[in-house]
Amino acid sequence: MTGGLVFIISGPAGSGKGTLVSEVLARDDRLMCAVSATSRPILKGETDGVNYHYITRAQFEEKIAHGEVLEYTEYCGNYYGTLKSEFERAGALGKHLILEIEVDGATQIKKKYPGAILVMVTPPNAAEQKKRLIERGRDTEESMQRRLTRAEAELDFLPSYDYRICNASGGLDRAADDFFAIVRAEELRTCRAPDFKAEYFGKTTR
Repeated sequence: MTGGLVFIISGPAGSGKGTLVSEVLARDDRLMCAVSATSRPILKGETDGVNYHYITRAQFEEKIAHGEVLEYTEYCGNYYGTLKSEFERAGALGKHLILEIEVDGATQIKKKYPGAILVMVTPPNAAEQKKRLIERGRDTEESMQRRLTRAEAELDFLPSYDYRICNASGGLDRAADDFFAIVRAEELRTCRAPDFKAEYFGKTTR
């Protein structure tokens, strides 16, 4: 991929990572979010190319076989994953690409794109996570416990991530500011300008 950086955002359920991504995209049009692909049928109210790229199971498997899927998983009989074409689209537009994916998918992407920047978004603590899960009212007590247990496994991956953002309650602006601080720091890495000396002295590189 050329033109921009790749940021992978993961985090436990209730971390507010989706809300953070929406805030970041609203603030800065230099960033875009990858649209995942799925083999599940499109649901009422969804739009192809916005919610997901909807393709058949056979098409998804063909793309896997041809190396056109960078990471994927199968859930409830349907495939979900990230298409290589999303990276190419961001590169053509010269934009930084955000992928909001789970830790296992992030690991798959990192192997193929070592330069990808991994950011873990978390609530301040487990008590706050549980409070948020209760407030959103989507989970039974059993499923809530599964999500909390899952969070323990997800946080085992934290040492392999480059940054962590604590998304505290009422602190969305601060979390977004922290993300943009990461973007700026990564843009300023010396490895992003390998030809600077030649450019500085007006020399052409071969």
